[in-house]
Amino acid sequence: MGKIQWLVVLGRIIVVAALYAFGSRVSQAGSAPAVDMATKGAKMNQTEALSFEEILKRAKESVSPDLQMRLTSLENSITRGDVRQQKLHAFHELAAIWDSIGQHTVSAYYKGEEGKLENSEKTMTFAASLLLLYQEQTKDPAIRQWEINEAKDLLEKSEKLAPQNDSVQVGLAKVDVATGSVMQGVQRLKKILEDDPNNIPANMTLGQLSITSGQFGKAVQRLQKVVNLQPDNVEALYYLAESYKNTGKKQKAIELFEKCKSLINDPGFSKEIDDYINTFK
Repeated sequence: MGKIQWLVVLGRIIVVAALYAFGSRVSQAGSAPAVDMATKGAKMNQTEALSFEEILKRAKESVSPDLQMRLTSLENSITRGDVRQQKLHAFHELAAIWDSIGQHTVSAYYKGEEGKLENSEKTMTFAASLLLLYQEQTKDPAIRQWEINEAKDLLEKSEKLAPQNDSVQVGLAKVDVATGSVMQGVQRLKKILEDDPNNIPANMTLGQLSITSGQFGKAVQRLQKVVNLQPDNVEALYYLAESYKNTGKKQKAIELFEKCKSLINDPGFSKEIDDYINTFK
């Protein structure tokens, strides 16, 4: 897992821990989960996405004048000529700079542009995956809508190049869920598992959806399979621990949370986990 993905996953796990610790729990009864997620997606669809130009403008307001000049120079190098290699270099540099200062959404955009120019299914799918991760933590609904729309566009382009690619199909399933088409997303994931029962991203996503809908028993089945295949997958371990906790197996949950702490080895994360464990042990 790359640095960008790792930071987002770590942030997502901490956010989820905090939500549970403060009582924002999903319904254990699992009442009408698909309707709830579909309603959330429908609201997102009614939100007008911010333009990338506006997102970029806001991001630039947070950087120094010297860096603004450097960024503008790179941007101008994209539009001045038709030299493909020059454009690829500029996109790559822009993605790296924005990532280095924590503007990950802008960075993912340029990574996606790099993929489009290369006609690279791999690069476009990677950029789309980043955007789908970031949108989970984006507070501004207009920016979140742009992230989802951009991810969908990149994945649809990737699908034309590699229609059987599981990573593309998992990404499109996440777009389905984010936009309210929950059952369509679930069916995409189940289709992947028909051909490859051990597919980790598909099992992982279905496990997370099961938690969201309060179906913790199903979540255990999906996530335990992921952990069996990848014993050090921290995200899977975290969500599996949460699932065990909600099925009454608190000691098992604590063991898994402790393993998450040892793998991440981050004091802030460890404190979040310790505080959370104290709420139910």
